[in-house]
Amino acid sequence: MSQKKVAVVTGSSSGIGAATARLYATRGWNVVVNYSRDPAPAQAVAEACKALGAEVLVVKADVSQDADCRRLAAETEARFGRADVLVNNAGTTKFVDIKDLDGLEADDFHKIYSVNVIGAYQMVRAFAPLMRQHPVAGIVNVSSVASIMGRGSSLAYMASKGALNAMTVGLARALAPHIRVNAIAPGLVETPWLQEGLGAEKYQAGVDWYKGRAALEEVISADDVAETAWYLGASAAKTTGELLLVDAGLRITKA
Repeated sequence: MSQKKVAVVTGSSSGIGAATARLYATRGWNVVVNYSRDPAPAQAVAEACKALGAEVLVVKADVSQDADCRRLAAETEARFGRADVLVNNAGTTKFVDIKDLDGLEADDFHKIYSVNVIGAYQMVRAFAPLMRQHPVAGIVNVSSVASIMGRGSSLAYMASKGALNAMTVGLARALAPHIRVNAIAPGLVETPWLQEGLGAEKYQAGVDWYKGRAALEEVISADDVAETAWYLGASAAKTTGELLLVDAGLRITKA
């Protein structure tokens, strides 16, 4: 069994997930890097974590598939013998204007929920037996301010993150006292994923709109979210069932 604590981060080949994996490595943890498609970015994140002194396990797994979640847990146990923090960061969306009700079909909802909600649930279920061996372990679900603001990439995405918030509270009750479960609700995060999804013009318009309304006049970085994932996962020993906004004050807006 590893003497170092172990953080498992889904969707950690780029963006928030990659920043979170690197931060845990920086602070002396071993990490599990997960990806679902291209191995090259995941390997680059793994090499960065190794350079920081971490042992790293890289696993291809689609969290929407229960068998993949269970295999990821099994490989983590075989390699490290423990899992102290699980960050459910893997997510997906479809970029559709909120007023375009014909832009979403039932299949879009199913696809988004399969990753953003069901995937998180399946990961928790797969890892709970291993995490119970190391109380007080922490699960961090990456939600979105879209879940409470009614703004975001699509109605299906907003709804999925709202469901994730509700599930976070239920899981916090179900897994107490040995495992804490909390969620982060980031605002607009500067990531290539969002820039590519919106396109350069819409992305810049979104940044300008956000800065014009957020109390702190800032958007969010992947490192900002990673710091919160560290706090809720590794530090906040008596916090569970909470949704922590990292939105630069968008919800309260400017005075």
